[in-house]
Amino acid sequence: MQTTLNKLTSGQQGVVVGVTGDGKIRRRLFDMGITPGATVLLRKVAPLGDPIEVTLRGYELSLRKGEAANVTVEV
Repeated sequence: MQTTLNKLTSGQQGVVVGVTGDGKIRRRLFDMGITPGATVLLRKVAPLGDPIEVTLRGYELSLRKGEAANVTVEV
């Protein structure tokens, strides 16, 4: 099942299948290691829903929900 990273719940894991967005956002996500084939685990969601914390390639990363909406994952 494919969905976007911002729609996962805490503890869910997925594999990145695509990254969309305009040039700057897409490049920033790639620079942070969010590339197709990478496994992503949603660790925490802030009380108001933004930002989210994910574990990716052995490190924790905080993303805004708007940025996470550009990442398509296979759950």
